[in-house]
Amino acid sequence: MSLVTSRSSLSELAQDVVASAMKSGATAADSIVREGSEFNATVRCRELEQLKEAGSKAIGLRVFYGQRVASAYSSDFSPAGIERLISSALAAARVTSEDPSAGLPEPAESGQHAADLDLYREDVAQRDAGVLIDAARRAEEAAFSADPRIQNSEGSSFSASHGRKILATSGGFVGEYRRTSCSLSVTPIAIPAGENGSSGMQQDYWYTAARSLADLESPEQVGRKAAERALRRLGARKIPTTRVPVVFDQRTAGSLLESLFEAVTGDAIYRKASFLAGKLGQKIAADSLSVVDDGTMRGGFGSAPFDDEGVPTRRTMVMERGVLKNYLLNSYTARKLAMKTTGNASRGLTGNPGVGAHNFFLEPGPGSAEDIIRSVKNGFYVTDFMGHGVNIVTGDLSYGATGLWIENGELAYPVEEVTVAGNLLEMLGRVAAIGSDLEFRGSLASPTLLISEMTVAGQ
Repeated sequence: MSLVTSRSSLSELAQDVVASAMKSGATAADSIVREGSEFNATVRCRELEQLKEAGSKAIGLRVFYGQRVASAYSSDFSPAGIERLISSALAAARVTSEDPSAGLPEPAESGQHAADLDLYREDVAQRDAGVLIDAARRAEEAAFSADPRIQNSEGSSFSASHGRKILATSGGFVGEYRRTSCSLSVTPIAIPAGENGSSGMQQDYWYTAARSLADLESPEQVGRKAAERALRRLGARKIPTTRVPVVFDQRTAGSLLESLFEAVTGDAIYRKASFLAGKLGQKIAADSLSVVDDGTMRGGFGSAPFDDEGVPTRRTMVMERGVLKNYLLNSYTARKLAMKTTGNASRGLTGNPGVGAHNFFLEPGPGSAEDIIRSVKNGFYVTDFMGHGVNIVTGDLSYGATGLWIENGELAYPVEEVTVAGNLLEMLGRVAAIGSDLEFRGSLASPTLLISEMTVAGQ
């Protein structure tokens, strides 16, 4: 075999590697080939601080000897490199322990998948580095220009990438797709008027992300929004410990949703390491709450025609009107639980697949974020978390938080150095309102969320 770069040749390479592994004694095998490039530019205080542009290509092979499994990967596509890849995987498989749940998906679970989910945009693949660097400069400049109290910056970054994935299995599945993504972020630092040092300074960030350069918010919008978020944190106070309604903005509500995702993965469920183990079919949340994982959304950040085992992706209702409907599974966790895969296998080039989210989101409600805030007489609007604060086994939650205090339905003043505490399962039952502001800036998204009462621990 020779080093190859064309689309058809890489597909043939993946199939040839699988066929060679089978001829050498494997009872089953699959191979993933990935290639792509990434760009990142960081501007800080109007100077270009970092510039990175790199391409990569690699192949991974997973082999089975009955119920023994092992994997290997290589970026060496030479004949000798491919031979070493195959022999390494086979040698490792012979000495691993048997696992009765190991194996490829059942033949009926692989098959036809969506041909085009609009995941690739040519403007990202053909990007102009100078234009992207200029966009990072413009975003930071917009933040500086927004207010004289924006006196410093942690930088503005523009990232862009494009890539292709090919999967071939000994079960006869061969599939491939291309994806692009790009993002622009800026993190300004605000200093109170009259201050020269770091006393009282605050920082925050904003970002935009899309499949296409054309779909990004303008650099000026990103910079102004980031400045606005940093400025509103100036003069933050501490508050006494209290129990009040708590409003989570899109970003912090998304963090809560990420913990919910971890709790519904097959890995956590079969190990009984989730507070949702054994609760399938039960009502666990307010009637207004429905959660979806959808790998078929056109242009979605987590969309793909098939998962990392070759199973077609799908739309899965995880929770519907408060009832837990489905766990998210790959073929391994499905066997462990005597269930069917949901097409959520996720893996790198080596190792066994884990369970990954596609587009995992909380369905929006009828009211705006402003409406929700107006409905709260006295409460806390959370805009940022510090640390990772959810115990998935018990559901107990404790986050360091910053945000703004709500008085008579209005944002009154910034708050810092408080802790928001509770239990995620109890919180699901206390969802009092869900915003209409669902926006995807990644594969996991939530609108604004109001919990009727929580402990906010302060002084």
